[in-house]
Amino acid sequence: MPAPTEPDDPLLTPAQPHTLIEFLVKEPKTTLSRLYQRPSSCLSIFRLVSPLERQLIMNLLWLEAAVPSSTMAAWVVRQYKKVYDEALHSLSRLNILPTLDKLALNPMFKTSLRQAITGGGTNGSFGVPAEKDEKRDVEALDGYALERWETILHYMVSSGTGQQPASPSPGVLALLKGSGLMMAPQQGHNLRITSKGFQFLLYPPHAQLWQLLIQYLEKSTARHMDIVDVLAFLFMLSTMELGREYSIENLSKTQTAMLTDLRDYGLIWQRKSSSRRFSPTRLATTLTSSSPPLPTATSVSSGPKEGFIVLETNYRIYAYTDNPLQTAVLNLFVSLKYRFPNLVVGSITRESVKKALNNGISADQIISYLITHAHPQMRKNNPLLPVTVQDQIRLWELEKNRLKSQDGFLYTEFKSLADYELVLDYAKDLGVVLWENAAKRAFFATSDGHASIKTFIEARKSVQHM
Repeated sequence: MPAPTEPDDPLLTPAQPHTLIEFLVKEPKTTLSRLYQRPSSCLSIFRLVSPLERQLIMNLLWLEAAVPSSTMAAWVVRQYKKVYDEALHSLSRLNILPTLDKLALNPMFKTSLRQAITGGGTNGSFGVPAEKDEKRDVEALDGYALERWETILHYMVSSGTGQQPASPSPGVLALLKGSGLMMAPQQGHNLRITSKGFQFLLYPPHAQLWQLLIQYLEKSTARHMDIVDVLAFLFMLSTMELGREYSIENLSKTQTAMLTDLRDYGLIWQRKSSSRRFSPTRLATTLTSSSPPLPTATSVSSGPKEGFIVLETNYRIYAYTDNPLQTAVLNLFVSLKYRFPNLVVGSITRESVKKALNNGISADQIISYLITHAHPQMRKNNPLLPVTVQDQIRLWELEKNRLKSQDGFLYTEFKSLADYELVLDYAKDLGVVLWENAAKRAFFATSDGHASIKTFIEARKSVQHM
């Protein structure tokens, strides 16, 4: 008799699929088949699927004949049957397993993945190194990628707050606006971070980068770009060697046009825009791996690995950081008082929280940020954050949401109670009454119902005058 499964068994709670996998399963099979012609694409997708799905692919990769599904299922322990079925279903949606009756890999995917693993083929799927390859200094590439990425994040947290941060390229701004991370309160005003944008800052760098790239992929069709070429180029970059220079001679028109966009995101470096060679940065070479995309881990989302914020019961905050991005994020909901070389001191006040709420940041997001970046000393507390501070932040949010305005019309001065009740009943049937007071013979209804109520009252008056 098998031992009972622990309720927290990680195998019974499969990990959330990668953002790109969720995008790929929506693509038609013809698009996936074209993508699977490239070994670098197959290798990258293999890296992104779950460990169990990778195991299934490797079990089938070197087999020449299909395996009956019952034979493979016989190897599965009963309590893991559901997880196994979900893995098969996921591979089927990616068209890696065309059929689930007899298990065999998509022939094109199998050929390309074999080629990627064994190193065969000369189609340049993994990029063509430039002649006289002058290896770039890795530290210089890291600095360039970090500067480009932090420009984007710094603009997100500082724009619309009275500061004048360096503005990214128009393409990046369109991407931030299109993805809902930033929006202009009114036409002609500067972009401001949204609630979704603040949540974006809580994500690790990998998730941030892919969220922007998914938006880029979704917009590529509208820009008349070949989605297969776009995906293939991203996958190619993820398999390139950091520090090497690659030629652009074998790139398609779509991929050549992408170079400008990818420079703006910090994924590639070129000496000048007309250069015939480029170098991928760490942001690009780690797209499909688990390695950190930012070597110094100074991204606003990550911060010091051990956390840097100390929050006291008197609402005072001490942030042990010299990162301007982290300071800018705190400035969204904290009233900053003092700045030292490696320490920022401030307070959470009603005004600072109201400012954050007006920018679309919720109380739960503020609390989540404080928990995520809490100093190790704070993590010894139970609960981690002072309850009084958490409750007060939520109360300030409730205070803001206490009153809601809605356009409408007030109806008064009815000649009799009977007239009032007749019109009120008609308005209630329409479902537009927001407030009523029988003693004053008055009620308030939404704008949507005004035309109908007005017509009803005028018809009532004409009948009375006959």
